[in-house]
Amino acid sequence: MDEKSQYISLISEIIAKQAVILGPDIAILKARNVLGLMIDEQGKVADVKGNPADVVEQLIDEYVQLSGQIVKGALSSIFTKYPDIKKVE
Repeated sequence: MDEKSQYISLISEIIAKQAVILGPDIAILKARNVLGLMIDEQGKVADVKGNPADVVEQLIDEYVQLSGQIVKGALSSIFTKYPDIKKVE
């Protein structure tokens, strides 16, 4: 899997995890606030423009604004599946 595909998979998992926590409507709405992140009508990641690491960081920041640091803890297990991607601190 190439790097962009890994980022798309990672972002998709982050959104799915937040959909369980926040509900799908809010999770998708917050994801759509992220510059460079293209979400289709079903809430799936269609594309990532620009630096994907920045997109991941912005996405997490969107969720942290709602739920605080608990979001970062909840996402740590997802990052373990993507060892080539640096975890956002």
